[in-house]
Amino acid sequence: MLLALNFMIPAPANALTVENITFADSTIIGGKAVPLRNAALLRYLKVIKAYVAALYLPEGVKAEAVLSDVPKRLELSYLVSIRGPDFDKGAAPVLARNQTSAELSRLQGRLDKLNAAYRDVKPGDRYSLTYLPGRGTELALNDRPLIVIEGADFAAAYFGIWLGREPINEKLKLDLLKER
Repeated sequence: MLLALNFMIPAPANALTVENITFADSTIIGGKAVPLRNAALLRYLKVIKAYVAALYLPEGVKAEAVLSDVPKRLELSYLVSIRGPDFDKGAAPVLARNQTSAELSRLQGRLDKLNAAYRDVKPGDRYSLTYLPGRGTELALNDRPLIVIEGADFAAAYFGIWLGREPINEKLKLDLLKER
């Protein structure tokens, strides 16, 4: 009976569920509530469901300002297993498409620190990247902080993997930036 009641309890009013993964309607960044902008599925090679991503962005921030110096959070809930050292293999080519070699050179030390912090994930694990102006970008795995990387330039470049000029997947970018 209790099990049946659990399925009858509705998700919070503005929560969003994609591929049976639910994201809260808001998160706290720097002590302030930041609403969920949208969530979407990333398919690798158009076939493999890799993860569901959710973007939290303050109200009033236009899509074209997403990489500016504003608080933001990207949550990635994995549907497949990925080894920690493999995260850089997906990120590096996208970073190279969106940054000049001089920009990449300035970021490299911080990228190395972030890449060293990545751990293996299995289906159900959730990474979050949270940027707070003046503090930096925090990488957390299943709500456990792993590292904070300083710099608005770093945040713009790294969030650019999903939200930049040439993102990892254009459909994912457009879906995340679309206001629900």
